Amino acid sequence: MSTYYFEDFAVGQEFESGGRTITETDLTFFSMLSGDWNPLHADTEFAKSTRYGERVVHGTLGIAVSTGMLHELGIFQNSVIAMLGFRNWNFLAPLLVNDTIHLKLTITTLDLGKSGNSGKLGRRFQLINQKNEVVQEGESDVLVLTKQGAAGQKK
Repeated sequence: MSTYYFEDFAVGQEFESGGRTITETDLTFFSMLSGDWNPLHADTEFAKSTRYGERVVHGTLGIAVSTGMLHELGIFQNSVIAMLGFRNWNFLAPLLVNDTIHLKLTITTLDLGKSGNSGKLGRRFQLINQKNEVVQEGESDVLVLTKQGAAGQKK
């Protein structure tokens, strides 16, 4: 896919990434990186006694993976200025080892900046598992260049 600039987006436009299977290694590395060794994530015997019957992958790993899947789309490759934050992120179902997830990204708002060189996009992220269940979702705004703004940077 190629870079999209502000003018290339429309409210309601959707993009979907390829799939990625969450592995035991992902769970362990994220525990090491975050320092979160809660027994729900790290103790198989403890996790057997929980409502899920197995270890649950860190919810924040889902957020991190979603940003990688976003990069895979390639649509912001040369146009992104800054991600402006995440909000209303919800964990709707457990993320488990061996789940295969993909990202569905929907453009929700467009707000052209005063200079005409950039604009803010509202986006809804949905992480969807192999059962077609939305396991996580949230919103994130991003500032991107317009074609005029990109041309001005090349001078």
